[in-house]
Amino acid sequence: MLLFNFEKIFQLLKVLLNNSLLQITLSRLAHQLVENHLGFEDTVIVGLQPRGVLFSDRIVQLLQQITGNNNISYGRLDITFYRDDLRHGNGIQVPSQTDIAFSVNNKKVILIDDVLHTGRTIRAAMDALIDFGRPKEVELMVLIDRRFSRELPIQPDYVGLSVDTLFEQKVKVNWTTNNELNEVILI
Repeated sequence: MLLFNFEKIFQLLKVLLNNSLLQITLSRLAHQLVENHLGFEDTVIVGLQPRGVLFSDRIVQLLQQITGNNNISYGRLDITFYRDDLRHGNGIQVPSQTDIAFSVNNKKVILIDDVLHTGRTIRAAMDALIDFGRPKEVELMVLIDRRFSRELPIQPDYVGLSVDTLFEQKVKVNWTTNNELNEVILI
């Protein structure tokens, strides 16, 4: 008979942001973007597939509510074939859809991802972004910055929460479609 020790299981999980704190964090990040980019005339937003898009969808929705601008240029970028671990035995890579219907030439680009860990995903994203033009400037927004696990010199411009983690720990962002049980947990 297998007995679960729920106390031990819950000790392994730590809620970093519950639904209420996550909503406050999203609002703060959206307001910071409005402060720095006002009407978004020369600024585009690019969410990184797959998990960064769930975060960026919410940020863009908040930006539209705050500014009243429903014409913010927003795209989704898949970096599968730009990754440096593509051929390291991780099985068959199935790319997500890239949907960028605009040029990034001479634009300020805000890359959005959920968790910044080693920096390799962002390096790949910048390589992929160049296929859509030469940006004037690139900024990075992340919901969670795992700041002491960086392998590349990449730092975010906008951070929801910085956390100190062990390399083998995982940060999981749970999004629901109805926004009732969104949370960020440390495993």
